[in-house]
Amino acid sequence: MQADLSRNRAEILEFLKENHIPFEFYEHPAAMTIEDCLALPFATKDVTFCKNIFLCNRQKTNYYLMVLRPGTPYRTSVVSKALGVSRLSFAPNEALPELLHLTSGSVSPLALLYDREHQIVFGYEKAIRATEKIAFHPCDNSATLVFRQDDFWGKVLPALGVVGIEIDLDGESGQLALPNP
Repeated sequence: MQADLSRNRAEILEFLKENHIPFEFYEHPAAMTIEDCLALPFATKDVTFCKNIFLCNRQKTNYYLMVLRPGTPYRTSVVSKALGVSRLSFAPNEALPELLHLTSGSVSPLALLYDREHQIVFGYEKAIRATEKIAFHPCDNSATLVFRQDDFWGKVLPALGVVGIEIDLDGESGQLALPNP
């Protein structure tokens, strides 16, 4: 399956409008890395831009979308322990279009719209909720959507039918906590 990013963007925007979810929309040159995102003019201290990592187990039968702060290093052992999964690794690129209708560089939790059977586990670093706003691509890395934190956690995820798994990576304890919507 070939990912159609402009179609993804349109479908995400339509989903948000249908569910009356407020957001700010910014169009920009393709941002392939978190560094590109942080260089955007609307990247301010009150907005968390997230590093989105698509993972799988060794057998490539279970998939995970992990969201981290830009400066947080991904530590396989801590995230694996928190999720109760051994041997997590980066998911193969060919899984992105098949499971989430994406290409590398456009990974976003908004793509969980395409996971209709809720097979992908969504995990996030606890500290990403510390700012007033949070930003994600609309499954197209040439645009960014900015949400108030309360709207993302209290409206977007429930509309997607997703419950995230909060992971405290600050203490590297790997303890699992259910989200506080």
